[in-house]
Amino acid sequence: MRSRCKRFLLALLLLFPCGLACAAQSAVTPDADRIAKLEQAVKDAQTAGDNGWMLVSAALVLLMTPALGFFYGGLVRGKNALNVLMMSFVSLGISGVTWALLGYSLAFAPGTPFVGGLSRAFLAGVGLQAEGTIPHVLYMVYQGTFAIITVALISGAIVERMRFTAYLLFLPLWVLFVYSPVAHWVWGGGFLAKMGALDFAGGTVVHINAAAAAFVAARVLGQRRDYARLAILPHNVPFTLLGAGLLWFGWFGFNAGSANGANASAALAFTNTLLAPAATLTAWTILDIYRSGRATAVGAATGIVVGLVAITPAAGFVSPISALAIGAIAAFPSYFAILWRSRTSLDDSLDVVAAHGLGGTVGALLTGVFAEKAWNGTTNGLLFGNPQQLAIQAVAVLVAILFSAFSTYVLLRVVSFAVRLRVNRRDEGTGLDVSQHGEEAYTTGEGAVLVLDYSPSGSSAAPLAEGGHA
Repeated sequence: MRSRCKRFLLALLLLFPCGLACAAQSAVTPDADRIAKLEQAVKDAQTAGDNGWMLVSAALVLLMTPALGFFYGGLVRGKNALNVLMMSFVSLGISGVTWALLGYSLAFAPGTPFVGGLSRAFLAGVGLQAEGTIPHVLYMVYQGTFAIITVALISGAIVERMRFTAYLLFLPLWVLFVYSPVAHWVWGGGFLAKMGALDFAGGTVVHINAAAAAFVAARVLGQRRDYARLAILPHNVPFTLLGAGLLWFGWFGFNAGSANGANASAALAFTNTLLAPAATLTAWTILDIYRSGRATAVGAATGIVVGLVAITPAAGFVSPISALAIGAIAAFPSYFAILWRSRTSLDDSLDVVAAHGLGGTVGALLTGVFAEKAWNGTTNGLLFGNPQQLAIQAVAVLVAILFSAFSTYVLLRVVSFAVRLRVNRRDEGTGLDVSQHGEEAYTTGEGAVLVLDYSPSGSSAAPLAEGGHA
């Protein structure tokens, strides 16, 4: 009996630790499962938040192209208002299709350090799979809205004189052979990215790129026939103010969306997109009052755009106080460049070079000065112990200018072999609304009386009845 008791007690002693281990395991397993489920829920929520923000951002950036049309459209004469609006609106179609078919692949598919390959041509492999934390197809759409507005920016330099058919041919060529390669250099893993160039949302890729092309286009097409002979005044300044306001609104998606998610970087870029143009607007207004005693509405609209352009490359890399400094500094070179340009032979009609080119260059260089690792987690600029970053920024700016200018000149010459680039004197005098579109923005009677018997460029055309219908 005593032997049995000993064996029983020994068995209990041996089984007790196993029982404790099993009990502990049964307690730990539910906790581990709950933790895993919680982590997955957090990840799913982050993905949903990123997806939602990028959907909104893509829509905001798309809105910027019609906003650009109103900004530009208000600055030209009334007889060209529809034509200028159409130069922005048509980019939504042609540039959007070009981007989906080939542009996205040339910019973001794996390739050489200079251009992407064709593995994503016709959106091959671009589906709902994740690109970061958002669907790949959404990333493609968001980047496409940048291509659409970049080429439309060029139109500000060639308004009131370029044939619309020539412009239609120019759009897809420029997206494919200029915009897409530069986007690849900076954002698609190209040589400027490997060099360490900082361009958060498109100071180099969008604004400097477009401004260099605008300079060349203005030179190739030549001056408007009334330039420096007559006062060419804006026909609708409220349109321009409306466009500037909508551009600022859309620019929150342009800059903060470039963080590719609803994260701390997006919050920083969003904040800086408010502060920098506010500082530029303030400085611009002071300059206006100091110079002429008046604060002009066109000046206010221009100042807003210059500030937005300047902060674009720096938006996610600098502190809010640095953003204020960038905005205030950017006002001065662009303001005086606009005054100087009007006394030259360059008919950059709506000052694309001064606003986007000079503003983008100042912003890109100041990114190399004010970048702060404490805010961006990536790198410091000159003021924080890294002077090399400023040199890298300067190289990126110079390379983009030279490539865009040369390529744009070649493309315009190619287009000129197919169609005339410029309207004739009669069409220019009548206005491009009638000569290029058969419509008028403003009429004094019941219908578009001017277009009844008008044949553009001496060609025969069916007369249009009142109301503008054939």
